[in-house]
Amino acid sequence: MGVAVRLWSSKLRLGTLLVSVALGTTAVCGAASSTASTPDYSKAEDTFAGSQIAAVEGTGDPPRFAADAGALGHDVSGHQGEVNWPGAWGAGGRFVYVKATEGTGFINKQFAQQYNGSYQAGMVRGAYHFARPDVSGGRAQAEYFLAHGGGWSADGRTLPGALDAEYNPYGDACYGLDPARMVAWLREFSDTYHARTGRFPVIYTSTNWWNRCTGNNAEFAQSNPLWIARYQPTIGPLPAGWTRQFIWQFADSGALPGDQNLFNGALDQVKGFAANN
Repeated sequence: MGVAVRLWSSKLRLGTLLVSVALGTTAVCGAASSTASTPDYSKAEDTFAGSQIAAVEGTGDPPRFAADAGALGHDVSGHQGEVNWPGAWGAGGRFVYVKATEGTGFINKQFAQQYNGSYQAGMVRGAYHFARPDVSGGRAQAEYFLAHGGGWSADGRTLPGALDAEYNPYGDACYGLDPARMVAWLREFSDTYHARTGRFPVIYTSTNWWNRCTGNNAEFAQSNPLWIARYQPTIGPLPAGWTRQFIWQFADSGALPGDQNLFNGALDQVKGFAANN
Protein backbone atom coordinates (compact mmCIF):
# COMPACT_ATOMS: atom_id res chain seq x y z
CA MET A 1 0.00 0.00 0.00
CA GLY A 2 2.83 2.44 0.96
CA VAL A 3 4.60 1.78 -2.36
CA ALA A 4 1.38 2.40 -4.26
CA VAL A 5 0.80 5.72 -2.47
CA ARG A 6 4.35 6.86 -3.16
CA LEU A 7 3.99 5.89 -6.83
CA TRP A 8 0.68 7.75 -7.12
CA SER A 9 2.21 10.82 -5.42
CA SER A 10 5.15 10.84 -7.81
CA LYS A 11 2.81 10.68 -10.80
CA LEU A 12 0.78 13.54 -9.34
CA ARG A 13 3.89 15.72 -8.92
CA LEU A 14 5.00 14.88 -12.47
CA GLY A 15 1.55 15.75 -13.82
CA THR A 16 1.57 19.04 -11.91
CA LEU A 17 5.01 19.86 -13.29
CA LEU A 18 3.89 19.14 -16.85
CA VAL A 19 0.81 21.33 -16.41
CA SER A 20 2.97 24.13 -14.96
CA VAL A 21 5.36 23.92 -17.87
CA ALA A 22 2.50 23.99 -20.33
CA LEU A 23 0.96 26.99 -18.63
CA GLY A 24 4.32 28.73 -18.51
CA THR A 25 4.81 28.14 -22.19
CA THR A 26 1.35 29.53 -22.90
CA ALA A 27 2.11 32.64 -20.84
CA VAL A 28 5.38 33.25 -22.67
CA CYS A 29 3.70 32.83 -26.06
CA GLY A 30 0.97 35.27 -25.01
CA ALA A 31 3.54 37.89 -24.01
CA ALA A 32 5.41 37.46 -27.27
CA SER A 33 2.20 37.83 -29.22
CA SER A 34 1.37 41.03 -27.32
CA THR A 35 4.81 42.46 -27.99
CA ALA A 36 4.57 41.63 -31.68
CA SER A 37 1.30 43.56 -31.94
CA THR A 38 2.65 46.68 -30.24
CA PRO A 39 2.17 49.64 -32.63
CA ASP A 40 5.32 50.76 -34.40
CA TYR A 41 6.11 54.47 -34.09
CA SER A 42 9.78 54.21 -34.96
CA LYS A 43 9.37 56.48 -38.01
CA ALA A 44 6.93 58.96 -36.45
CA GLU A 45 9.50 61.65 -35.74
CA ASP A 46 10.27 61.89 -39.45
CA THR A 47 6.78 61.18 -40.76
CA PHE A 48 4.89 64.31 -41.71
CA ALA A 49 2.24 65.60 -44.11
CA GLY A 50 3.37 64.52 -47.55
CA SER A 51 6.43 62.53 -46.54
CA GLN A 52 4.91 59.36 -47.96
CA ILE A 53 3.16 61.06 -50.87
CA ALA A 54 6.47 62.47 -52.09
CA ALA A 55 8.09 59.06 -51.67
CA VAL A 56 5.37 57.19 -53.57
CA GLU A 57 4.16 59.73 -56.13
CA GLY A 58 7.33 61.75 -56.59
CA THR A 59 7.84 65.45 -57.26
CA GLY A 60 7.89 67.41 -60.50
CA ASP A 61 8.68 70.86 -61.81
CA PRO A 62 7.97 73.97 -59.71
CA PRO A 63 4.30 75.02 -59.56
CA ARG A 64 2.84 77.74 -61.72
CA PHE A 65 0.54 80.29 -60.11
CA ALA A 66 0.24 84.07 -59.99
CA ALA A 67 1.89 86.02 -57.19
CA ASP A 68 -1.52 87.07 -55.91
CA ALA A 69 -3.07 83.59 -56.22
CA GLY A 70 -3.51 83.26 -52.46
CA ALA A 71 -1.89 83.45 -49.05
CA LEU A 72 1.36 81.53 -48.63
CA GLY A 73 1.78 79.11 -45.77
CA HIS A 74 3.57 75.95 -44.76
CA ASP A 75 3.39 72.92 -42.47
CA VAL A 76 5.96 71.67 -39.99
CA SER A 77 6.56 68.76 -37.64
CA GLY A 78 9.20 67.51 -35.25
CA HIS A 79 11.29 66.78 -38.33
CA GLN A 80 12.05 70.53 -38.61
CA GLY A 81 13.06 70.90 -34.96
CA GLU A 82 12.70 74.38 -33.46
CA VAL A 83 11.48 76.81 -36.10
CA ASN A 84 12.65 80.40 -36.50
CA TRP A 85 9.20 81.96 -36.60
CA PRO A 86 10.18 85.60 -37.15
CA GLY A 87 12.26 84.34 -40.07
CA ALA A 88 9.32 82.34 -41.47
CA TRP A 89 7.09 85.41 -41.18
CA GLY A 90 9.72 87.49 -42.96
CA ALA A 91 9.86 84.92 -45.76
CA GLY A 92 6.15 85.40 -46.40
CA GLY A 93 4.50 82.70 -44.31
CA ARG A 94 1.06 83.73 -43.08
CA PHE A 95 -0.46 80.43 -41.95
CA VAL A 96 0.87 77.08 -40.81
CA TYR A 97 -0.26 73.60 -39.84
CA VAL A 98 1.75 71.84 -37.13
CA LYS A 99 1.85 68.09 -36.61
CA ALA A 100 0.50 67.33 -33.14
CA THR A 101 0.02 63.57 -32.98
CA GLU A 102 0.19 60.24 -34.77
CA GLY A 103 -2.00 57.25 -34.00
CA THR A 104 -2.55 56.98 -30.27
CA GLY A 105 1.07 56.76 -29.22
CA PHE A 106 3.08 59.68 -30.58
CA ILE A 107 3.18 63.39 -29.70
CA ASN A 108 5.37 65.90 -31.53
CA LYS A 109 7.98 67.01 -28.98
CA GLN A 110 8.35 70.35 -30.77
CA PHE A 111 4.62 71.04 -30.82
CA ALA A 112 4.54 73.78 -28.17
CA GLN A 113 7.44 75.70 -29.75
CA GLN A 114 5.95 75.39 -33.20
CA TYR A 115 2.27 75.94 -32.42
CA ASN A 116 2.70 78.77 -29.93
CA GLY A 117 5.70 80.31 -31.68
CA SER A 118 3.85 80.65 -34.97
CA TYR A 119 0.93 82.33 -33.21
CA GLN A 120 3.24 84.79 -31.46
CA ALA A 121 4.83 85.63 -34.82
CA GLY A 122 1.39 86.64 -36.13
CA MET A 123 0.45 83.58 -38.14
CA VAL A 124 -2.89 81.80 -38.32
CA ARG A 125 -2.10 78.28 -37.19
CA GLY A 126 -3.69 74.88 -36.78
CA ALA A 127 -2.75 71.34 -35.77
CA TYR A 128 -2.86 68.12 -37.75
CA HIS A 129 -2.97 64.42 -36.92
CA PHE A 130 -1.18 61.72 -38.91
CA ALA A 131 -3.77 58.96 -39.34
CA ARG A 132 -2.78 55.40 -38.40
CA PRO A 133 -5.87 53.25 -39.08
CA ASP A 134 -3.72 50.18 -38.44
CA VAL A 135 -3.24 50.84 -34.71
CA SER A 136 -6.61 52.02 -33.31
CA GLY A 137 -10.06 53.30 -34.22
CA GLY A 138 -11.00 56.67 -35.62
CA ARG A 139 -12.76 57.78 -32.45
CA ALA A 140 -9.78 56.93 -30.26
CA GLN A 141 -7.40 58.83 -32.53
CA ALA A 142 -9.64 61.90 -32.74
CA GLU A 143 -9.84 62.00 -28.95
CA TYR A 144 -6.08 61.57 -28.66
CA PHE A 145 -5.56 64.42 -31.13
CA LEU A 146 -7.96 66.68 -29.24
CA ALA A 147 -6.25 65.88 -25.95
CA HIS A 148 -2.85 66.89 -27.31
CA GLY A 149 -3.30 70.19 -29.10
CA GLY A 150 -5.78 69.41 -31.86
CA GLY A 151 -8.66 71.59 -30.70
CA TRP A 152 -10.23 74.60 -32.36
CA SER A 153 -11.42 78.02 -31.16
CA ALA A 154 -13.27 80.77 -33.03
CA ASP A 155 -10.58 83.40 -32.45
CA GLY A 156 -9.80 83.92 -36.13
CA ARG A 157 -6.25 82.69 -35.57
CA THR A 158 -6.86 78.95 -35.11
CA LEU A 159 -7.51 76.70 -38.11
CA PRO A 160 -9.71 73.62 -37.67
CA GLY A 161 -7.75 70.46 -37.02
CA ALA A 162 -6.61 68.47 -40.04
CA LEU A 163 -6.49 64.73 -40.63
CA ASP A 164 -3.48 63.60 -42.64
CA ALA A 165 -4.63 60.57 -44.67
CA GLU A 166 -1.81 59.23 -46.81
CA TYR A 167 0.32 56.18 -47.57
CA ASN A 168 1.29 53.92 -44.68
CA PRO A 169 4.97 54.40 -43.74
CA TYR A 170 5.10 50.89 -42.28
CA GLY A 171 3.48 48.67 -44.91
CA ASP A 172 0.36 48.34 -47.02
CA ALA A 173 -0.60 51.70 -48.56
CA CYS A 174 -4.15 51.52 -47.20
CA TYR A 175 -3.18 50.15 -43.78
CA GLY A 176 -4.69 46.77 -44.51
CA LEU A 177 -8.21 48.17 -44.86
CA ASP A 178 -10.55 47.77 -47.78
CA PRO A 179 -12.34 50.93 -49.01
CA ALA A 180 -15.49 50.33 -46.93
CA ARG A 181 -13.54 49.96 -43.70
CA MET A 182 -11.29 52.92 -44.53
CA VAL A 183 -14.32 55.14 -45.15
CA ALA A 184 -15.84 53.98 -41.85
CA TRP A 185 -12.60 54.79 -40.02
CA LEU A 186 -12.35 58.27 -41.57
CA ARG A 187 -16.02 58.95 -40.83
CA GLU A 188 -15.59 57.96 -37.19
CA PHE A 189 -12.63 60.32 -36.79
CA SER A 190 -14.44 63.16 -38.58
CA ASP A 191 -17.70 62.76 -36.65
CA THR A 192 -15.91 62.57 -33.31
CA TYR A 193 -13.95 65.74 -34.04
CA HIS A 194 -17.08 67.55 -35.23
CA ALA A 195 -19.05 66.51 -32.16
CA ARG A 196 -16.35 67.93 -29.88
CA THR A 197 -15.50 71.15 -31.73
CA GLY A 198 -18.40 72.03 -34.02
CA ARG A 199 -16.01 71.91 -37.01
CA PHE A 200 -15.36 69.10 -39.42
CA PRO A 201 -11.64 68.40 -39.74
CA VAL A 202 -9.78 69.41 -42.85
CA ILE A 203 -8.78 66.33 -44.83
CA TYR A 204 -5.21 66.29 -46.12
CA THR A 205 -4.59 63.73 -48.85
CA SER A 206 -3.53 63.14 -52.44
CA THR A 207 -5.96 62.32 -55.23
CA ASN A 208 -4.24 59.00 -55.94
CA TRP A 209 -4.26 57.81 -52.33
CA TRP A 210 -7.84 58.91 -51.71
CA ASN A 211 -9.34 57.32 -54.78
CA ARG A 212 -7.37 54.12 -54.22
CA CYS A 213 -7.97 53.65 -50.50
CA THR A 214 -11.54 54.96 -50.21
CA GLY A 215 -12.76 53.59 -53.54
CA ASN A 216 -13.45 57.06 -54.96
CA ASN A 217 -15.68 57.98 -52.04
CA ALA A 218 -17.31 61.39 -52.61
CA GLU A 219 -19.22 61.79 -49.34
CA PHE A 220 -16.61 63.79 -47.42
CA ALA A 221 -16.65 66.58 -49.99
CA GLN A 222 -20.01 67.65 -48.54
CA SER A 223 -18.57 68.42 -45.11
CA ASN A 224 -14.77 68.36 -44.92
CA PRO A 225 -12.51 71.09 -46.40
CA LEU A 226 -9.80 69.71 -48.66
CA TRP A 227 -6.05 70.19 -48.28
CA ILE A 228 -4.59 68.58 -51.38
CA ALA A 229 -1.00 67.44 -51.88
CA ARG A 230 0.45 67.54 -55.39
CA TYR A 231 4.04 68.47 -56.22
CA GLN A 232 3.57 69.31 -59.89
CA PRO A 233 3.24 72.55 -61.92
CA THR A 234 -0.57 72.42 -61.67
CA ILE A 235 -2.96 71.12 -59.04
CA GLY A 236 -4.46 68.45 -61.29
CA PRO A 237 -7.71 66.57 -60.68
CA LEU A 238 -9.12 66.62 -57.17
CA PRO A 239 -10.25 63.54 -55.20
CA ALA A 240 -13.75 62.22 -55.79
CA GLY A 241 -16.49 64.67 -54.86
CA TRP A 242 -14.47 67.81 -54.22
CA THR A 243 -14.76 70.72 -56.67
CA ARG A 244 -12.32 73.05 -54.92
CA GLN A 245 -9.46 72.88 -52.45
CA PHE A 246 -8.90 75.17 -49.49
CA ILE A 247 -5.15 74.53 -49.43
CA TRP A 248 -2.71 73.21 -52.01
CA GLN A 249 0.52 71.71 -50.70
CA PHE A 250 2.55 72.38 -53.82
CA ALA A 251 6.12 71.53 -52.77
CA ASP A 252 7.92 69.56 -50.08
CA SER A 253 10.55 72.28 -49.58
CA GLY A 254 11.05 75.96 -50.34
CA ALA A 255 11.48 79.38 -48.79
CA LEU A 256 9.45 78.47 -45.69
CA PRO A 257 10.34 75.76 -43.17
CA GLY A 258 8.77 72.42 -44.07
CA ASP A 259 6.28 71.91 -46.89
CA GLN A 260 4.99 74.81 -48.96
CA ASN A 261 1.26 75.62 -49.12
CA LEU A 262 -1.03 78.00 -50.98
CA PHE A 263 -4.43 78.97 -49.56
CA ASN A 264 -7.22 79.30 -52.09
CA GLY A 265 -7.79 82.95 -51.21
CA ALA A 266 -6.18 85.99 -49.61
CA LEU A 267 -5.16 86.32 -45.95
CA ASP A 268 -8.52 87.73 -44.89
CA GLN A 269 -10.11 84.57 -46.25
CA VAL A 270 -7.68 82.45 -44.24
CA LYS A 271 -8.81 84.32 -41.13
CA GLY A 272 -12.44 83.94 -42.13
CA PHE A 273 -11.97 80.20 -42.58
CA ALA A 274 -10.32 80.02 -39.18
CA ALA A 275 -13.22 81.85 -37.58
CA ASN A 276 -15.76 79.67 -39.46
CA ASN A 277 -17.31 82.68 -41.17
